Amino acid sequence: MKKTSSHASVLNVQSSGFAGIASHVTAIAVAMIFILPLVAMVIVSVRPPIDVAASGLYWQNYAEAWGATNFGRQFFNSLVMSLGVTAGQIITSLMAGYAFARMKFYGRETMLLIILSTLIIPFQVLVIPVFIMLTKFGWVNTYYALIVPSLANAFGIFLFTQFFKTIPVELEEAAYLDGASRWTILWRIMVPLARPAIATLFLFTFIAEWNDLFKPLVFTSTNNMRTVQLGLTVFQEQFKVEYNLLMAAVVFVTIPSVLIFFIGQKQFIKGIATTGLK
Repeated sequence: MKKTSSHASVLNVQSSGFAGIASHVTAIAVAMIFILPLVAMVIVSVRPPIDVAASGLYWQNYAEAWGATNFGRQFFNSLVMSLGVTAGQIITSLMAGYAFARMKFYGRETMLLIILSTLIIPFQVLVIPVFIMLTKFGWVNTYYALIVPSLANAFGIFLFTQFFKTIPVELEEAAYLDGASRWTILWRIMVPLARPAIATLFLFTFIAEWNDLFKPLVFTSTNNMRTVQLGLTVFQEQFKVEYNLLMAAVVFVTIPSVLIFFIGQKQFIKGIATTGLK
């Protein structure tokens, strides 16, 4: 009897070991599938041009790609747009999410449902009325046009609403007994606790705005207001595409998003796990 039980335990250990190895192999295989396009991008970016007889890695592609357009100004514009929209969405989502999670008022659930329903409306449907408004305000070809239309987002409001619901109400009740106002509770207690949700929304919003092509294309027309995504179009002509320069430009355009994700990935995973989105 003891031999049978010990044999069964050994089999269980072996099966769990095989399952662990299989899961790791599967994870590595899936990771390789996602990494391969990035590896191909880097390889193409260091290939010499067809009309240049060179062997080895051709690092001059990066210098030529940077000098092909006004990337310095475009990086600055993309940074201003991405950080401005991200900061605006975090502030508006924090206040709206706290109101929906903690404050009781008539039509709260209906209003939240209406806000969430806006997620199914693509921005392209609203671009004409938004453009008309920006034209009347005189904001076309300004940072206002790149930032103001995206200052609020239904996803961020939902994210913070779900996160604040996970925080015990007793913390706020103790603060009320100490004489704290609702505004003080929000910024002194709730905001420090909401760092995972803030990091999650920051990553989602910054990467989306940094990679946005449509909004700068419609709301700007001068070279000084172009963003990095519009700068990439310089390498694509009607009958010719310089893939080595294009991939070199894509590499240094992608670096900010990758760095920001690696810096905030721990808070990002924690935010996803604690806001009901997993």
